[in-house]
Amino acid sequence: MAEHDSDREDREPDEKGVPFDEAAAWAAIVAGYGDEPPDPPGASPYKPVEDLALPAMEEDAAEPGAAEEPRPAQPLGSSVSFAPGVGPRDYTAPEPSEDDFDDDDEGHFVPPEPPPLPDSDTTARFAWLGVVGGPILLLLAVLLGWDMTWWLATLGIGGFLGGFVTLVTRMKTDDDQDDDPGRGAVV
Repeated sequence: MAEHDSDREDREPDEKGVPFDEAAAWAAIVAGYGDEPPDPPGASPYKPVEDLALPAMEEDAAEPGAAEEPRPAQPLGSSVSFAPGVGPRDYTAPEPSEDDFDDDDEGHFVPPEPPPLPDSDTTARFAWLGVVGGPILLLLAVLLGWDMTWWLATLGIGGFLGGFVTLVTRMKTDDDQDDDPGRGAVV
């Protein structure tokens, strides 16, 4: 409390002799709850969704006999609004025909065949079986309500750890690759 009082010394003092009536302020807020404030002067109400594509019309038109100055189709600086289902995204491109291509065009792109997958050895296959199969075995045991016996836990956890260690130790390092130094520019 002392910190707040020391901050007040720099500021102007509140109105003297007029206490703030907090109960009256809350009563005014509660009494005005739900009332919509009036629109500011010159504001127009929102247009319904059906009329979004139509230009804005002013309700307070001038006298019928008065000369009206020409206005642009859209107000300057405004954005274009489209009604749902109407607009530039409804456009579809025409299907290409054979007449669209000339002698230099080859038609559509056909990617080359991907290279075959590298052959894996039996050790790598069993390592991946342990890494993926161990957690799946433990998950099935929990979901199907099997008794968690020592051999089931050993097979699940040991298979995962053994497969993981096997895969990590068999990874190729930069030292194994003689043709690509991989350490930046070679001088």
